[in-house]
Amino acid sequence: MSDYLAFHPDPKVPDYTPPAGAVDAHCHVFGPASVFPFAPERKYTPCDASKEQLFALRDHLGFARNVIVQATCHGKDNAALADALLASGGMARGVAIVDPEIDDDELDALHAAGVRGVRFNFVKRLVDATPHEVFERVAARVTRLGWHIVVYFEGQDLPEVAPLVARLPGIVVVDHMGRPDVSKGVDGNGFQEFLAFLTDHEDVWVKVSCPERLTVAGPPYDDVVPFARTLVERFSDRVLWGTDWPHPNMKSHMPDDGALVDVIPKNAVTEDLRHRLLVENPMRLYWPEEAG
Repeated sequence: MSDYLAFHPDPKVPDYTPPAGAVDAHCHVFGPASVFPFAPERKYTPCDASKEQLFALRDHLGFARNVIVQATCHGKDNAALADALLASGGMARGVAIVDPEIDDDELDALHAAGVRGVRFNFVKRLVDATPHEVFERVAARVTRLGWHIVVYFEGQDLPEVAPLVARLPGIVVVDHMGRPDVSKGVDGNGFQEFLAFLTDHEDVWVKVSCPERLTVAGPPYDDVVPFARTLVERFSDRVLWGTDWPHPNMKSHMPDDGALVDVIPKNAVTEDLRHRLLVENPMRLYWPEEAG
């Protein structure tokens, strides 16, 4: 049984219509546990969230493609992820979690299924501490495949994580705006340090996702908009957006995914910025063979 809230059962049809070809660049599949058991070492147990439900949500929200990210509840067993990617007809790509000792055949099979990145999680309440050398070994293993790296950390941990991120090869994508403390405002030291880090490292991208996790005020998440808008306007060629469906670990409230889509035009205030955020950038990163 899940420890946390189930995802919204009936999300609204968004008032905002995404551009043709839009990509939800951060979402998950969980289980079903009867087919794809959760990892024994997991820190939380989510509700089942199947590939069929994810693809139905994609269509309901007006998106064309998904990037499915492996979460810690499935650990390094990427079977549910690969199953969803193979069922997508090429309309989903994936980000896996892998062991540094994984063999090349397993990596090649994940690549063939549609995996294009690997995720490193530094959020202390979700994972046990891992020596940075382990992450660097994984990064070295996936370089030959052209995969990028996704990192998840909380804002206060940037000073600890930044030296490793700077050493990693290729493109690195930061989840959920680096999880800033929005109560400090965009001029607060933490977010300003993150902006400076992005300015200094042109291979670092960022997802302007998860206002429901960052908000203090609650829906419609207007306290998070200035952070996302700043990132979109300053780094328009390095931003991505995603729903984070089915929103694991949420306890206080469960967001309506249609309402999350309606926040997009607040974050990206012109058609050009929205097209970069939702189409051009994710296509360039995940489907470069089609990006043109």
